[in-house]
Amino acid sequence: MDIDFPLVLVVLTFATGLIWLADKLFLRERRVAAAKASGNPPGVTDNASVAEAEEPKEPYLVDLSRSFFPVLAIVLVLRSFLIEPFQIPSGSMLPTLEVGDFILVNKYSYGFRLPVVGTKVIEMGDPQRGDVMVFRYPKDGKTNYIKRVIGLPGDQIRYRDKQLFINGERVENQFIARLPPVERRREELGNVEHDIYHTLGRPGASGEGEWTVPDGHYFVMGDNRDNSNDSRYWGMVPDDLIVGKAFAIWMHWKSLTSLPSFDRVGGIE
Repeated sequence: MDIDFPLVLVVLTFATGLIWLADKLFLRERRVAAAKASGNPPGVTDNASVAEAEEPKEPYLVDLSRSFFPVLAIVLVLRSFLIEPFQIPSGSMLPTLEVGDFILVNKYSYGFRLPVVGTKVIEMGDPQRGDVMVFRYPKDGKTNYIKRVIGLPGDQIRYRDKQLFINGERVENQFIARLPPVERRREELGNVEHDIYHTLGRPGASGEGEWTVPDGHYFVMGDNRDNSNDSRYWGMVPDDLIVGKAFAIWMHWKSLTSLPSFDRVGGIE
């Protein structure tokens, strides 16, 4: 069963915060009053012991909440509104992103959103053509996907014989290298230049079609064009499922049996 980490984080933050606040406003005073009313324990004679008797020890749950609430609150703010780390699980974005890349995602590039529900509360900007974007998979609304933004609201997208057209104009790409089983090409997508893969021997009909991007939606594709589950197969990404813009690789760690590497650290084209 998949764990909804953002929801767990929100629940834990609010639970520990409420326990700590309730103790500070109500429970602590009652605890102290009860200790005073009961008098000092036998054998208490010095001032320090009297003070300890008048200030009883906090319950374990209160002490735990007071310790963890500030940490959880900071993590919640950072993760929800500023920067969130992700790990790349598949090769759909090769050669730009490899399996095992740990990336950073800017959570405010496309506006500040409420955690869990994803509702935008402050406008900051919109996805641009060529951005590498993290979003929740439209089919389940939970699984995080990462693809490149190809089509903006109102765009006409056509993909034929491994060639991309936007609003009737051919998106230029140049041959870079033949690296069986793939061919590497350099694509010019608006103001962004990035590399893509085409699988050698794979029929050009893979993922072909024509689409019109509706308002409030985006058409996305993986850079590994013949090995990507993207908008060609399941449709557009609605704005309310957007998580943020991927902007940097900070570590590469393919598996627990390998050592972390920092050779790929840098920005994402």
